[in-house]
Amino acid sequence: MRIFDTATSSVRLLDSAPTARLYVCGITPYDATHLGHAFTYLTYDLAQRVLRDAGHTVLYVQNVTDVDDPLLERADRDGLDWRDLANREIELFREDMTALRMLPPASYVGVVEAIPMIVEMVAELVDRGAAYQVDDDLYFSVAAAPAFGDISHLSRAEMLAICAERGGDPGRAGKKDPLDPLLWRAQRPGEPSWPSPFGPGRPGWHIECSAIARHHLGGVVDIQGGGTDLTFPHHECSAAHAEVAAGTRPFARSYVHTAMVSLDGHKMSKSRGNLEFVSRLRRAGTDLAALRLALLDHRHTDDWEWTAGLLSDAVTRVERWRAAVALPAGPDATKVLAAVRERLADDLDAPGALAAVDVWVDAALADAGAAGGGPTGASPRGSDGAAGAGGEAPALVSRLVDTLLGVDLEPVRPRGS
Repeated sequence: MRIFDTATSSVRLLDSAPTARLYVCGITPYDATHLGHAFTYLTYDLAQRVLRDAGHTVLYVQNVTDVDDPLLERADRDGLDWRDLANREIELFREDMTALRMLPPASYVGVVEAIPMIVEMVAELVDRGAAYQVDDDLYFSVAAAPAFGDISHLSRAEMLAICAERGGDPGRAGKKDPLDPLLWRAQRPGEPSWPSPFGPGRPGWHIECSAIARHHLGGVVDIQGGGTDLTFPHHECSAAHAEVAAGTRPFARSYVHTAMVSLDGHKMSKSRGNLEFVSRLRRAGTDLAALRLALLDHRHTDDWEWTAGLLSDAVTRVERWRAAVALPAGPDATKVLAAVRERLADDLDAPGALAAVDVWVDAALADAGAAGGGPTGASPRGSDGAAGAGGEAPALVSRLVDTLLGVDLEPVRPRGS
């Protein structure tokens, strides 16, 4: 598989061992899953499918930030216990991912359950002289990480501006460098905390992923994934923590980021409120195979905007695909299988893979119309019984669409049937 690596700004061969290790940053569970989330996790679902199809064992870990400022603020606003809010939204997220046929991670790890391994890693950074105190809080010194900045390639001015926008505190007095990230936040009144050698408190954002990835994956991660908005400071700081603690680099061989999905001219975001939720579409009876096709019809490296027309087009497409695989015979399907594999291996070119299936579907439906005017007509092409042709072709296409693209072409049944 060749894939775009943010750190080198190039499409590179993923040089993976027989076991491929993926770490993807998960949700902060204070609101429902929107289509931006779905598009992000679809990227790594496809990566899993391509790697497994190529014979790799995939070890995929995803975290959930189940204690953080936005979660605590939302729980306080709504008069809820923060743990109850987190559990509710985590369950809804998992239901949404299952409904969209995302392959689950091998390990799905909450920050709360990972506190001991996070404390251990913070202690290592303290021992290495890479941490210091500001009042009762503990910070990481980016000066201890010579490679800091090699992932995002931003200027210092850009780093400072983005840091302030994305959870950092560059203006805090007492820090050695405005870019130094928080490792351990001392207990504040009314906030959850855990005991540690540094005093009661809770972890900073970036150290959480470093510790979870190292504990569950060990060594070098093949793919570090997440949205492009995580490139800096989150992935830059996570890598710095991991590399300094281990004394080796790199933390990840490839940094694979998913582009942003917009609605009404702006990136979907909880702060702006311009969201389309997967759960709402599910409740409305949306054909989820069509919804997945609508998401698949975009490159993971390209920003795009959600519209109702995209779903309408996807419904038309999936109906054609279902009609084609319901035929008793069809054109040679070995070529479409090879084409889909080739497209997905080339930087997860999902739109190219969909187009390859469209070619077969168009030919199958045209042949059926010529032979008998509908789905009962046999295809004159490939009717010699060769593997992948004739009567075997529709079943092969249905299987490859299911396995490689994650799209279920079984007819949609009414609820309760």
